[in-house]
Amino acid sequence: MAECGECGPGYKTPLDAMKGPREKIIYLPCIYRNTGINKPDYLATVDVDPESPCYSQVIHRLPMPNVNDELHHSGWNTCSSSFGDVSKKRNRLILPSLISSRIYVVDVGTDMRAPRLYKAIEPVEVYWKCNLANPHTTHCLGNGEIMISSLGEPSGNGKGGFILLDGKTFEVKGNWEKGNKIPALGYDFWYQPRHNVLLSTEWGVPKYIADGFNPADLTKGRYGRYINVWDWTTHAFIQAIDLGEDSIPLEIRFLHNPDAAEGYVGCALSSAIHRFYKTDKGTWAAEKVIQVPNKKVEGWLLPEMPGIISDILISLDDRFLYFNNWIHGDLRQYDISNTRKPKLVGQVFLGGSIIRGGPVTVLEDPELQCPPEPFVIKGKKVAGGPQMIQLSLDGKRLYITTSLYSGWDKQFYPDLIREGSVMLQVNVDTVRGGLTVNEDFLVDFGKEPHGPALAHEMRYPGGDCTSDIWV
Repeated sequence: MAECGECGPGYKTPLDAMKGPREKIIYLPCIYRNTGINKPDYLATVDVDPESPCYSQVIHRLPMPNVNDELHHSGWNTCSSSFGDVSKKRNRLILPSLISSRIYVVDVGTDMRAPRLYKAIEPVEVYWKCNLANPHTTHCLGNGEIMISSLGEPSGNGKGGFILLDGKTFEVKGNWEKGNKIPALGYDFWYQPRHNVLLSTEWGVPKYIADGFNPADLTKGRYGRYINVWDWTTHAFIQAIDLGEDSIPLEIRFLHNPDAAEGYVGCALSSAIHRFYKTDKGTWAAEKVIQVPNKKVEGWLLPEMPGIISDILISLDDRFLYFNNWIHGDLRQYDISNTRKPKLVGQVFLGGSIIRGGPVTVLEDPELQCPPEPFVIKGKKVAGGPQMIQLSLDGKRLYITTSLYSGWDKQFYPDLIREGSVMLQVNVDTVRGGLTVNEDFLVDFGKEPHGPALAHEMRYPGGDCTSDIWV
């Protein structure tokens, strides 16, 4: 098989990607907004090569030119959707800012281990050309363009549109969506050209989610409840699938097989996983396939504590589904050989709000007989819970960070703000299922040079199972 660089970016198929080289470095944004440290967010490069003397250490930091951006998710200028096009290279990492609405383009091709800033797109460009703001998810398109979903518009209200960037100049080209009908909210998205569809999800109205979660906002329509269906060819919004008022559907993932007409979405507040699928009529529908039960508690925001599923992913062979419960504190692995009946095969607790001796008292727990012990690794008691997750190409290693979003970190895990987040690694049994913590791996962002930082989403230079789409 040809190396990926010889035949365009990425890999021909998801199964080819599983045979790709082991990850040696990981990029992840580190955030200072809401921490009391008046420094810019930065892109950290972490060495994850166990043969390296710098294993599990930050080896480079690229600060942004501004403060209070709230870097969040990142994506590529090009990926496996452009496989076969030798004119394209995966050499630019796109970093949208959730609060400032700036979009940074980072050069990771000149020196992979020491990225440098290539371009900054100022918010006014996004406002004027798209009437959008609060960019979130970036996906590369097979035609060379870059597409970024938005949470809202310049005044702070919600709006589920998409920003298009030119893949060569990184100029804002305008909106992807067409027509007058636009969803009220936006968040994540995934596209599947073979089924002429793009699906997007909804978080909340930017001006209301900026500094924390108010349960009263749920009944006022300020949080999301729909999977939004778009016609891939016409760019028209054609259908909304209602998952319930208390759902807040966040990360959405198709199965990686480009012929598949199904996938999963994780709902944060309802703590449910829904399987979405194409019906015989050609429309789209969803069914709940996993429900994480709430715990009755004292000493927390609400009398019933949801898991808060904030990230999900699917292994490249479409065999396993992984997700986190950020508040409960566990990471889960499900066998999805039968996509309608996921089977729990792995679980590990990595912190959370229900730990023994914590401020929350669990009165009734449908799943656990007793609270988990605090999670300690290399002598450090971990604050927060498992949040962003990323899987190695071969499916054998999961990387985890513990920060969700600085405004929510501050509300739910004040210790996380004071102590900084961590990055962990969990080993995966890909034969029988099962998760075990790698006790030798810890990146402690509480010890950063300018003070404790909040590390978020992770990317490998060669792509991964949440950024690459096969067409």
